[in-house]
Amino acid sequence: MTNGVDVLAAAAELGRPAVADAESAAEDERKQVLSGFPLEEWAELPLERYALGQSAPSGSGPTYCRTLEFLTPNLGSIRGGSAAKHMMYHHVSGEWRLAAPLRGLEPQDAWAALRGQFVRAFDAVAAEDFEALDDLEVLRYGPTLVTKSLATYFPDHFLPIYAGEHLRRFITLLGGSTQGEGPAWSSNRRLLELVRSRPEFEGWTRHEVMHFLYEHFDPRPRQRTIWKIAPGERGRLWEECRADAVIRVGWDQLGDLGLFQSDTDLKQALDANWPGRSGGSLTLARRLLAFRDLEEGDRIVANRGTDEVLATGSVSGNYRFEADRPEFQHVVPVQWDVSHAQKLPKRRHGWQSTFAKVDPSLFAGLTAPRADSDTDAGRTGQITPVALPEDVQAVLDALKRKGQVILHGPPGTGKTRLALAAALALDGRADVLGADAGQRADAQAEMLAGDRVRMVTFHPSYGYEDFVEGFKPDLSATGPGLTLTLADGLFHSLCGRAAAHPDQTFLLIVDEINRGDLPRIFGELITLLELDKRSLPVTLPVSKRGFSVPPNVRVIGTMNTADRSISHLDAAVRRRFAFLPVGPDPDAVSGTVGPLDLATFFESLNTRIARHLDADHQIGHAYLLRDGEPIASEEDLAAAFHHEVIPLLEDYCLGRAELLHRILGDLVDADTGRARLMPPQDLADALATEFTSGVPGPDA
Repeated sequence: MTNGVDVLAAAAELGRPAVADAESAAEDERKQVLSGFPLEEWAELPLERYALGQSAPSGSGPTYCRTLEFLTPNLGSIRGGSAAKHMMYHHVSGEWRLAAPLRGLEPQDAWAALRGQFVRAFDAVAAEDFEALDDLEVLRYGPTLVTKSLATYFPDHFLPIYAGEHLRRFITLLGGSTQGEGPAWSSNRRLLELVRSRPEFEGWTRHEVMHFLYEHFDPRPRQRTIWKIAPGERGRLWEECRADAVIRVGWDQLGDLGLFQSDTDLKQALDANWPGRSGGSLTLARRLLAFRDLEEGDRIVANRGTDEVLATGSVSGNYRFEADRPEFQHVVPVQWDVSHAQKLPKRRHGWQSTFAKVDPSLFAGLTAPRADSDTDAGRTGQITPVALPEDVQAVLDALKRKGQVILHGPPGTGKTRLALAAALALDGRADVLGADAGQRADAQAEMLAGDRVRMVTFHPSYGYEDFVEGFKPDLSATGPGLTLTLADGLFHSLCGRAAAHPDQTFLLIVDEINRGDLPRIFGELITLLELDKRSLPVTLPVSKRGFSVPPNVRVIGTMNTADRSISHLDAAVRRRFAFLPVGPDPDAVSGTVGPLDLATFFESLNTRIARHLDADHQIGHAYLLRDGEPIASEEDLAAAFHHEVIPLLEDYCLGRAELLHRILGDLVDADTGRARLMPPQDLADALATEFTSGVPGPDA
């Protein structure tokens, strides 16, 4: 469904959603706001009752900003993103962060100015002078908070939808125009007018409209990350979590995670509470923020150890911090399903830490009906469709939007693997993405042997005649001398097959795309890559034949940024490709080898590389994987470190021993300037001492 007619048809066909309970909860939350922050008292509201990041006066309850962002989900969500939406907040560093028009003012003066604009906004809406809202400059820096505030105090005039991007999407779906749209409150009013003008929505409440639009036309990402979260060491808190319908994690010294505005802020707090770490807590900070920002409906897995699933769950509420508990004070409500409890056939080494991402295909396997299940699906053998991994979906979205994409990043980050995974998804083989390495390799070989997907590696001698067309020796000729014949290149042949089958998608994967001379290889066809110029005919200079690139052709390229940065690519090429970064993924190497936490070591090493070289020369997670799983033995760790990582770093450092020492520390021999050789059993200890000392321990 992509246009207004479809939305209206769906509204007429599906009718009003059943949201009575949600509406009742929303009204209770609205009364909570009106009671705690009466409209008539806003003119005297103290800063301590408004801003995030400070302790509210005893007995006064949560601040206004905290209430609207975290405690009133049924009124509509404004969670996520930066705390800048609040226009002023008390940063964990002790500074006050202010919106641009307020900078340079003392906190109380800034608050007086901001509060005054809130009061003027409330007065304008009460008088139904909605145009006056656009004159309030400071409020433009917090459109989602302001729009939710207006919808809370004046529910008859606004819908409970606050994100500008979502509002514009819904306006377009209802046949409206978004040209010249102002702040979120203006778009909200425009959407409300469109809804009220359509007879299909006659009699609908605001919340019925909101739930209908998000349920059937949700503009948010289709695939959310599935998390594995351990309920304490060896699952010791599981029975409590199950009984209370929650998941709990530790790191209580951090306090309320809602007070952190970014991963770097939280990393600083982790480093302050667990000193001695050399830059390795950013991954943990991101995981904790992901835990805090879990949304209703997100799926999680509770585990005990690395080979047991205790239950799967669906998030049912917002994060909260329970400071009165003796431990594990970070809490998210969850509805648990223990029917999926099971022992895994093999250990998941990445499950040794509290948090780990779960591949959608693995989750589908965990939740698939069993042969002995008494459900309809279990009796009929129906299989739940497998959701695509986030990175694969991002590639497909870029291809749909641009037609061609380049995956770029340091060596070993899985760019070629991702390109082939996207190709499998395009080829209708998404079911093998979560299969073992052998099955996946067989599927890839079968795909590349077909007609729809081709793969090539560019190199300095690769040219136009290989890619498009050219005269080549005729090996079948029997006469004297050299006979040349016109031959179609790889891309020309692929386009020919695509033109003959316009209902199918054809894909070219170009590995190491930056190693070729792209203007020479593509020639005049670089113009035809643009989606709006597909099917545009050109005359090829060699054969004088007409040629065009069909609309159903897609191109994925990969490039190592350590070899050559994106800025070195021809400008005409850069304009015609989308660029997706594929960076080092600490989650992919979540596991331990003896005392060494692999993910922490991996991130700490890359932090040093980025500091002393640059981000393009970081190492990829593939260096610490074996058969797709994190390294698990001291022997494999030693082989990877001494035979792959060290040679790469020595090459990057170009013989400069002091630079190698800044990266590897005491692992470099001061006399020789080379990495120390040591037995495998000692290497894990040495790496843990150098890179992961002072690490805040996981909960499981």
